[in-house]
Amino acid sequence: MGWVERNCIEVKMAGVSLKCGDCGALLRSVEEAQEHAELTSHSNFSESTEPVLNLVCSICSKPCRSKTESDLHTKRTGHADFVDKTSEAAKPISLEAPKVDATQTSQNPIAEQNEEMVVPEVDKKLFEELESMGFSAARATRALHYSGNAGLEAAVSWIVEHENDPDVDQMPLVPANSITEAPKPSLTPEELKVKQQELRERARKKKEEEEKRMEREREKERIRIGKELLEAKRIEEENERKRLLALRKAEKEEEKRAREKIKQKLEEDKAERRRRLGLPPEEPSAAKPSPVVEEKKGFLPVRPATKAEQMRECLRSLKQNHKEDDAKVKRAFQTLLTYVGNVARNPDEEKFRKIRLSNQSFQERVGSLKGGIEFLEICGFEKIDGGEFLFCPRDKVEMAVLNSAGSELDSAIKNPFFGVL
Repeated sequence: MGWVERNCIEVKMAGVSLKCGDCGALLRSVEEAQEHAELTSHSNFSESTEPVLNLVCSICSKPCRSKTESDLHTKRTGHADFVDKTSEAAKPISLEAPKVDATQTSQNPIAEQNEEMVVPEVDKKLFEELESMGFSAARATRALHYSGNAGLEAAVSWIVEHENDPDVDQMPLVPANSITEAPKPSLTPEELKVKQQELRERARKKKEEEEKRMEREREKERIRIGKELLEAKRIEEENERKRLLALRKAEKEEEKRAREKIKQKLEEDKAERRRRLGLPPEEPSAAKPSPVVEEKKGFLPVRPATKAEQMRECLRSLKQNHKEDDAKVKRAFQTLLTYVGNVARNPDEEKFRKIRLSNQSFQERVGSLKGGIEFLEICGFEKIDGGEFLFCPRDKVEMAVLNSAGSELDSAIKNPFFGVL
């Protein structure tokens, strides 16, 4: 009597299985318990009244020992119909070691120790089909034998289910006298062709479904990317709007500071004139005429005090006079910037300091626009030869003035609100 028998012999109730206390596995016999112990080193076994399930797949006849095994079989093959034959196989388990009787041995050749084991015969056509699909001879033989030669699909399903078995690539052996006759082909050649066609059609449909699913996933991804691009564009437009508002605010602040400076300069000039005329200083509380009243009385508009302010006023006037054609205004600004830049980079070259007023290109770009020639005159150009040329004498080239002109032109070109406020 082995140690498994000794471990379970004291249990008085009649059981139909042995249960491993370490992993919960149910075993049909003492021999299975001993094999389980050798593989897992588990030693805690007890007799159980819970029978080992015998769920037989009604499609491929695959026996399953537990609900977990049947669920796995359904997941792999799609077979969900099982016949419960547990009650047929359930019987009290014997804890005694099997005894071999001499008479039984002579009557039952299966119990002989040296019984001849042979490779089971399987359907040759199905075997060739499996080999052509790339399966080894041992794997194909084992699959056909254990699937009962039920068909190509059943054999492939068996291989898929048992591909991780340690003996899947070992040739199966059965007792020689258990083979009564070679298994008959389960399918005729015509039926086999139909079955193969069904398998191919099923594979094609499965591929089409997978492609449709992938296409849906790609469409979802395209929609997601489209939404992200739209959101990014919206954020970019919002940032651009805020930037333009900030530029406009800065332009207003600049205009306000310029007006304050002009106003301060006027007050200083007025105070200086009163001092020269011997008049007492004007009291701060004295009422000051509004700009509108002064304009109505015929006073001339106040001209900017510095050349930079004069240039800015000249460019603003040019844009206001031609506000219906932004392209023409921008081209005029860029042409003026080219003239000023050439003189600043090459002050000793007379060709850059002399412009023919009758030149058609100059007239189209600058000369015909009110304020263009005035801007050049502020930069140091003056008319010569009866108004035929604009010329900037070498001694009147002031780099500070030219740099200020370049800055004002660059601001006028880049600032979209220049001259609008």
